[in-house]
Amino acid sequence: MRHVSLYEPSLLHSFAEWLDSHAWSTALIESLWVWPLLESTHVLTVMLFVGMLAMVDLRLLGFAFKEAPVSHLTSRILPWSVAGFVVMVATGLLLFYSKPVSYTHNVWFRLKVVLLIAAAVNAWMFHRRVSRDRERWDSQPKPPAAVRMTAAMSLGIWASVIVVGRMIAYNWFECRGGQPAFIVWAAGCAAELAE
Repeated sequence: MRHVSLYEPSLLHSFAEWLDSHAWSTALIESLWVWPLLESTHVLTVMLFVGMLAMVDLRLLGFAFKEAPVSHLTSRILPWSVAGFVVMVATGLLLFYSKPVSYTHNVWFRLKVVLLIAAAVNAWMFHRRVSRDRERWDSQPKPPAAVRMTAAMSLGIWASVIVVGRMIAYNWFECRGGQPAFIVWAAGCAAELAE
């Protein structure tokens, strides 16, 4: 009997299978305590990081903390947001390591990665281009339009990351028969599944 793979062969899929072949990957997902603690820590540090970032974004939008210069607010929040970011990334990578094949072919996970890239580009744009003249608007209650637009995009992208991240737990669009062709393509499923 011929075995038909559910997944489209790709370099990404091969890498995920290689990760999945490690004993530590299996031990992590089968752990009674480590995996739930890891997932909980990931969620808590997402809250910490995004919460700190939201405070800065609300200030940049001119909605909150208007009396505080942006530089003072960011200097107080930066250590917390960096700590949250580091732990969030580390736990996220370990969660991926626990089920690499499943996550690699999860439409929601793929969308989350795209959103994370968008968040990184937005942050780069802010630090590289928008905040160059921060001294001029640092103490203004309502910063310039470009600053506010970047902050609004940041809030929207990170809210989407949280929603999409939550959707990863559901198997609505896994590689199996009966999925629409777009889902088969988006998840990297084998083309035969669309038929």
